[in-house]
Amino acid sequence: MAVSRKWACVFSAVLLLLLVGVAPATSRTNAGISAPTRRIEIEKVQSSSNSTMAARSQEEADALNEKAVADDPEEIVSMVEMSIRNSTERRRLGYFSCGTGNPIDDCWRCDPNWQKNRKRLADCGIGFGRNAIGGRDGRFYVVTDPGDDDPVNPRPGTLRHAVIQDAPLWIVFKRDMVIQLKQELIMNSFKTIDGRGVNVHIANGGCITIQFVTNVIVHGLHIHDCKPTGNAMVRSSPSHYGWRTMADGDAISIFGSSHVWVDHNSLSNCADGLVDAVMGSTAITVSNNHFTHHNEVILLGHSDSYTRDKLMQVTIAYNHFGEGLIQRMPRCRHGYFHVVNNDYTHWEMYAIGGSAEPTINSQGNRYNAPANPFAKEVTKRVDTDAGYWKNWNWRSEGDLLLNGAYFTPSGAGASSSYARASSLGAKSSTMVGTMTANAGALGCRRARQC
Repeated sequence: MAVSRKWACVFSAVLLLLLVGVAPATSRTNAGISAPTRRIEIEKVQSSSNSTMAARSQEEADALNEKAVADDPEEIVSMVEMSIRNSTERRRLGYFSCGTGNPIDDCWRCDPNWQKNRKRLADCGIGFGRNAIGGRDGRFYVVTDPGDDDPVNPRPGTLRHAVIQDAPLWIVFKRDMVIQLKQELIMNSFKTIDGRGVNVHIANGGCITIQFVTNVIVHGLHIHDCKPTGNAMVRSSPSHYGWRTMADGDAISIFGSSHVWVDHNSLSNCADGLVDAVMGSTAITVSNNHFTHHNEVILLGHSDSYTRDKLMQVTIAYNHFGEGLIQRMPRCRHGYFHVVNNDYTHWEMYAIGGSAEPTINSQGNRYNAPANPFAKEVTKRVDTDAGYWKNWNWRSEGDLLLNGAYFTPSGAGASSSYARASSLGAKSSTMVGTMTANAGALGCRRARQC
């Protein structure tokens, strides 16, 4: 009976999301919030003529985000492990013929008919963002036009026209293309961007904003060289467009949103962050991505004073942090962060940092320190005295520390707070090379190439 009640709660929550949705942003509160100018911008929004509508959007998003927080992390782990077991049993029956130990990839990549079963990807999620269904329950939308001439009145067939629609959509691409966005791409709820089978680059312009929405999957894209954009009108839904002030130039900016899954993308060289999640965002998984050539890679948490980020739960899994990275892999505030089975082959300052008492659970990662003898430490407590951070719950469990790398733990060891920073069972760090070998956008044309 207990299990039945839990599933009833899950189905009720999903039904509520489908019925309520999330109102698109009606006034600009920029998605990348790392710069001081963002705080000024938020004040402007609150005093603007559209402030009532903006506040309503944020209130609705906050209510959904609170419901997205996992109260029973053990149930998350058991559900993920059950999914992995089911996938394993299918392989034993001969349905699949390959496996890497990466539960996401083993769920779909070995299916020779994956192109005919694209939406099955939505059932392969893991971690805190595992319930992000994206556009699974909607129709397919084929992007045929790489243009972005008019962000207020986008042409049908363009990526912008697809992502602003109110109905759920599974968005795919007819061919290889480079999309140079004139302004940031403001996504609506229940959307999947699926770049499998083609090489799609979003580059040299605005990039992706996930603001006050829910249930978004971004998969299989090359996102790089994103630029600051703004001071322009941009459409966020079929019924609304509004003034947007300057965006920082993040590759993917998650702002006040929940149930978001960022998987198998190649991200590099943007003006600000590669993935930023701020302002109460939660229920997020960042997995199988390849990060290269960037300074401040991942920011999780708006500011030390923004306490709504205490609800944040993020899984960072199976990613390759590669060439040319400097810091923030991730940099965390307030919330609960599970860093599991990632491959760190490069950093110049540090790998994992934080402030404002985040809980960081590092399990089964491979940390290969740089040659610089002053940059061997994996961890950094940002602008905080040791007398304060010694009580923060940061642990390393089963990590492989190479080339002099060392992780400075703190806090109460087996504290119960780690339960809220646990989202799946970690595999042995000796498997990391195999599990992350294909991180990034795959670009596979056929099942065999996947």
